[in-house]
Amino acid sequence: MQVAFSADEWRTVEQPYYLPSGNEIEVFQAEHRQRLPLMLKGPTGCGKTRLVEHMATRLGVPLITIACHEDITAADLVGRYLLHGGETVWVDGPLTRAVRRGAICYLDEVVEARADTTVAIHPLADHRRELNLERLDETLHAPDNFMLVLSYNPGYQSVLKDLKQSTRERMVGIEFDYPPAEREIRILMQESGIDQVHAVELVTLPHAIRGLDASMLPDVCSTRTLVSTARLLCEGLSSRAAAMAAMLLPLCDDAEVMRGLREVVNTYLPD
Repeated sequence: MQVAFSADEWRTVEQPYYLPSGNEIEVFQAEHRQRLPLMLKGPTGCGKTRLVEHMATRLGVPLITIACHEDITAADLVGRYLLHGGETVWVDGPLTRAVRRGAICYLDEVVEARADTTVAIHPLADHRRELNLERLDETLHAPDNFMLVLSYNPGYQSVLKDLKQSTRERMVGIEFDYPPAEREIRILMQESGIDQVHAVELVTLPHAIRGLDASMLPDVCSTRTLVSTARLLCEGLSSRAAAMAAMLLPLCDDAEVMRGLREVVNTYLPD
């Protein structure tokens, strides 16, 4: 397979590398100009976080990332009083810092947070664009550069863990999937430094695994794990050894499934 690169792709830039699959860059820019909150939907390791990093640099806006989990509270987002040097002082949370600085606030895997926590973002995600700091008796009005971005993997949804409809209806969305093979080859070469021959060879494996019965695997090989595989290959590991270490062993623990995956590796990759 021959892969052609445009001049823009080889241009030396400081912003994190991101190769779009569609119009997501244009949509992101339009939503930032219109001060709309954004929801990124797609499987893990497909490029959601990289897009946000790329766009923050492209737009010249600070980025504050919050890794959401089930124990995060509204106070963790907004801020709280803490003891410091014998005094009680207010410490801003990451959401408050993002509003004050006019940053992009990125809530990664937002469905992992409790619903009563995510309600705190509602006044920022509609026409008000404000954050109420009740303990300070203060209301912050978000500057024009501030943008709220949420991401999540729909494949992990359940009836007990999903976004509230009142949160969803405030968002504008971009849907992601894993890149097609020729684009994944370009990403692999750029991110790992691997040559084109080996990149083409490696990309056949995750595309084969993604075509397997989804009920067999808790997840599939992501672009992120593919890049890790290529980096190990650049260190001198064989294709099979690199794929097993970075792509397959983290995927599941079922011995029978792993035997099947080893056969897939042996079919698509040389020793």
